[in-house]
Amino acid sequence: MNISKNTPQKLRFSNSNQALFYTTLRQRVGDYFKENGLNQYGDHHLGIKIKTALMLGLFIVPYCLILSGWFSVWAMFGLVLLMATGTAGIGLSVMHDAIHGSYSSRPLINRALSWSLYILGGNVFSWRIQHNVLHHTYTNVYEYDEDIETKFVLRLSPHSPLKKYHKYQHIYVFLLYPLMTLSIFYKDFAKVFRYASKNFYPKNNANLFWEAITLIFTKVLYIFMLCILPYLVLEIAWWQVLIGFLSLHFVVGLVLSLIFQMAHVIEDTIHPTYDEEGNLENSWAIHQLYTTANFAKNNHFLTWFAGGLNYQVEHHLFPNICHIHYRPISEIVKNTAQEFGLPYHEQPTFVSALRSHIKMLHQLGKVPPILGNCE
Repeated sequence: MNISKNTPQKLRFSNSNQALFYTTLRQRVGDYFKENGLNQYGDHHLGIKIKTALMLGLFIVPYCLILSGWFSVWAMFGLVLLMATGTAGIGLSVMHDAIHGSYSSRPLINRALSWSLYILGGNVFSWRIQHNVLHHTYTNVYEYDEDIETKFVLRLSPHSPLKKYHKYQHIYVFLLYPLMTLSIFYKDFAKVFRYASKNFYPKNNANLFWEAITLIFTKVLYIFMLCILPYLVLEIAWWQVLIGFLSLHFVVGLVLSLIFQMAHVIEDTIHPTYDEEGNLENSWAIHQLYTTANFAKNNHFLTWFAGGLNYQVEHHLFPNICHIHYRPISEIVKNTAQEFGLPYHEQPTFVSALRSHIKMLHQLGKVPPILGNCE
C-alpha cells in the first residue's frame, strides 16, 4: 500500500442517510436464517466437509504419490496438475471462509483451517490485513485497496499512473496472472513489516516478532517440502523439480486472479475517491454494491469449486456468512437493492465476466489518471 503524503490516513463512510438499506437487508437475511433454522456458518453442512476433505486430498495424495518415485516424469506432471487443482480449491473453498471466521462456529477450527493458506505459500497475518481489512473495507479505493494497486506492469485503477505499455495489458495480463501466488510468496516479507508501521499489529492482537518468526519458518518449510525434498528423494534433475513447482503456481495463480479480479475490475463497477477530509460518498454497504459484481450465478460447478466467490456481492456485504448460503440469500440482496434504487451488478456467465474484465483492462490501458469518482 503506497499511500502518498496528501492521502488521509483513515477514510470514513460518512453518508449516514443511507443506513436504512443495510439495516433492512440485515433484518431480511436474519429472518431467512431464523425461518429455516440455520446459522451463518458452514460446519453443520456435510457438503462443505466433504469438499474440504476432497481439496486437501487433491493436494496431499498426489504429493505423496510423487514422492513415492513410482511414476514417470510425465505422470508426475499430471499429479502436479491435480495438486494445483486441490491448492486452488483450498484457497477458494476452505481457507477463504476460515480466515473470515465463517467456516465454523468454533474459532479454533477457523484458525486451524486458515493455516491451509500456507499450502499456497501465503501468510495468514498479511492476508488477513490485505484482504479482510483493506480490501473488504475500502474496495476499489486507490491507495487503500491493495488488490487494485499497480502490479508490476498492470494498471487496475483509473486513478493510478498511466504508462505507454499499459495499452497492451489486456493482452499480456494472462502472462502475469499466473504469477499471483509466486508474488504473494515474496511480497509477504515486505507486508509483515510494512503493516507494523501502519499500526495493524495492536489492532489485531498480533506481535511483530512472532509473526516474523512464523513467516520465515513457514516460507522455509514450504520451499523444503515443495522443492528440496522432491529433489532429494527423486531421481530427477533440479530443473524438472522447478518446472513442476512453477506449473503448480501458474495454474493456481491464474485461477485465483481471475476469480477475484472479475468481481471488481469490470465495466460496471466504479472506483470511488474521497474528499480532502477522507470522506467517501456512500455508506460502507452501498459502497460495496457500486464496486462489486457477481458472475455465472447459475454455474453450479463454478459456485461449488470457487467457494461461492462468484457471488461477490453477497460475500462483501456479509463476509462472516459461509459461502454455502450465498445462493439463497442472493435474491434477498438483489430485491432489496432494487427496492432502494441501488445497483446490483452481475454478469450471466464466466465468459461474459471475463470479456468485461478484458475490456476494462483495455480501457484502463488508454484512459489518463482520473481525479474524482470513476463512474
